[in-house]
Amino acid sequence: MLATTTPTRDAWRTLSVVSLASVLTGLSGSAINVALPEIARHTGAGATAASWILLGYQLTTTVLMVVFGRLADLFGRRRMYLLGLATYTLAALLAGLAPNAWMIVFMRVLQAVGGAMLLTNSAALISDAFPRERLGEGMGVYVASFSIAGLIGPTLGGLLAESLGWRWVFWFNVPIGLLCLLWGVLVLPRPPRAERESGLDGPGNVLVLVTLGGLLLALSEFTRLGWDHPVVLGGLGAFVAGLPLFLLRESRAAHPVVDLSLFRERAFAFGTLASFLNAVARMGMVFLVALYFQAVRGDDPVQAGLKVLPLAVAAMIGSVSSGFLQRLTSARTLAVAGAATTTCGLVVMLSVMSADMPYPAVAAGLVLIGLGSGAFLPSNTTAILDGLPSNRLGIVNAMRLMLQNTGNVVGTGLVLSIITAPLPAALHQSVFAGTLAHLPGGAVEQLVTGYRWALGSMAAISVLTVLSCLARRRAT
Repeated sequence: MLATTTPTRDAWRTLSVVSLASVLTGLSGSAINVALPEIARHTGAGATAASWILLGYQLTTTVLMVVFGRLADLFGRRRMYLLGLATYTLAALLAGLAPNAWMIVFMRVLQAVGGAMLLTNSAALISDAFPRERLGEGMGVYVASFSIAGLIGPTLGGLLAESLGWRWVFWFNVPIGLLCLLWGVLVLPRPPRAERESGLDGPGNVLVLVTLGGLLLALSEFTRLGWDHPVVLGGLGAFVAGLPLFLLRESRAAHPVVDLSLFRERAFAFGTLASFLNAVARMGMVFLVALYFQAVRGDDPVQAGLKVLPLAVAAMIGSVSSGFLQRLTSARTLAVAGAATTTCGLVVMLSVMSADMPYPAVAAGLVLIGLGSGAFLPSNTTAILDGLPSNRLGIVNAMRLMLQNTGNVVGTGLVLSIITAPLPAALHQSVFAGTLAHLPGGAVEQLVTGYRWALGSMAAISVLTVLSCLARRRAT
């Protein structure tokens, strides 16, 4: 860690690498969100394959998060980060060459392996590089990089899918990934080997994969397949059987993959709970709104991408501002304000949701959600990581991200299931292909009903996020 109160040139260089990689992963995710109907049409993807193009990435990233967090503490964050960049870029190249939708899902899983290495180490690298007094600024710029990607990604995804074809939604990652990899090799510092811990909990890592993977698989698929489907039952069985074994193993392991003692601290427990709930509440907004304008209004991907830009612009402003606002107030207070603002935005969206809702009202809701999320994420991350020793940053950040990404998976599966619940199963594929608006009958109104249910659920969960942030402040 740096002892000075002013970030050095190395700190800003580290931030530049992390931010560029975050733009890369954010661009890819938001571009695919908008281009998914185009990908589904050209690959003949059914509703299951189309949803797993999104869920497969999130599920894999979440399951591997704590594993790579521990490995980074053992073998070095720099090495893990560069390996993640190489894996992510290679998988993007192969995804563009995929002959069918399920091969895209497979390549997205491989891409998620690289993404897990990147996400696990990003905030930890910044926390190591910046002095504590300026950590909020570094985190604000880091989170803003995702907002920049969200600003460009939807439009880029629509343009690439419309003009060059769906394969370029993946291939554009390759030159950016290679540039980021080269820059990272040149500027990321090599930490002293003495700072790394020793010892790897192999059985604990396996139990994480089985237990968390089973739970997320069941949560992602139960609304589509039903509770009695073998896949859902198998996932729940793996979770129920694996959880007590995992807790027993981690309580006795010399080098546990998950430090359970951290959750005895109420401030940490409520902070990570807030991360989880916020992710469930806000996850999928870009996808939901872009899909609404294609499936309900009949817009093309480019038009839909442009209409979600207010969220990304507001999130970028909120992220950058949060670092400077932390000089005036605490990160915990900003997290409360951000979560409350996100809740207001979801309520606005719910109140105006209809088949012909005015776009200014949509934009207002998106701006509130963007400002709230942009302020919450860096503030909450700073509050959790501030003051930790360097050799524990990797695993603690991984635990935070594991719960946050679990929220992403739960949130995505939740909204995908809820919005299509009022529709007959035969029309689900038309929703994901963006062609529902061209069908006769009351299908559009049924989808709007599903949107109301989804937004109401997200708003209620966002209220719980605010309550968790308030409980964390009291515990602190």
